[in-house]
Amino acid sequence: MADDDLEALDALEKEAKEFDKDAEINRILQAFKLDAYAVLDLQPGVPESDIKIQYRKKSLLIHPDKTTNPSAPDAFDRLKKAQTELTDEKTRLRLDEAIADARALLMRERKLNVDSPEVRSDAFKRDWRDKTKFVLIENEARRRKQMKAQLAEEGRAQRKEDDELDARKRKREHDVAWEDTRDGRISSWRDFQKGSSDKKKKKKTKPLG
Repeated sequence: MADDDLEALDALEKEAKEFDKDAEINRILQAFKLDAYAVLDLQPGVPESDIKIQYRKKSLLIHPDKTTNPSAPDAFDRLKKAQTELTDEKTRLRLDEAIADARALLMRERKLNVDSPEVRSDAFKRDWRDKTKFVLIENEARRRKQMKAQLAEEGRAQRKEDDELDARKRKREHDVAWEDTRDGRISSWRDFQKGSSDKKKKKKTKPLG
């Protein structure tokens, strides 16, 4: 094969790889980011070993150091976040519960049971994914509301604590100021008492004549 043909083949292969990278980056960015399975392009319930293998394969493909795509860093961050969520037992359990809730809701709405043929159809699976998005959004909204209420309560508690600290500080300053002026008050009182005594003595003195 001629050198020109080899160069053309290399160029085509490089272009194909870049296309694959761009396609994967776009897929990740378009995936529903509250669903870590969707971001990693995995089915719910896969073993942790599959999660690690999938993450490694995709992270090597779209790594920002290996592509000029400006969206690569954002996609890589989402991929890493999804992998972290699925390898955290509590976070993955919450996601699995939301997915199961979505399936149960969909089946209840359509009056289906586990033996219904429709449950195994591709149409049901697509609707299940859409219902999962709905459940995850509802859960996230509820979580944010609870967090907001918690932060508000913590803010009230912090303000109360600050007010109590300020009150104690003002009392200490008042006590210190009161103690600092003690000698002056005593001296003034003594002067007042002395002045009153001198006036009484002057009143008792009668003029001669």
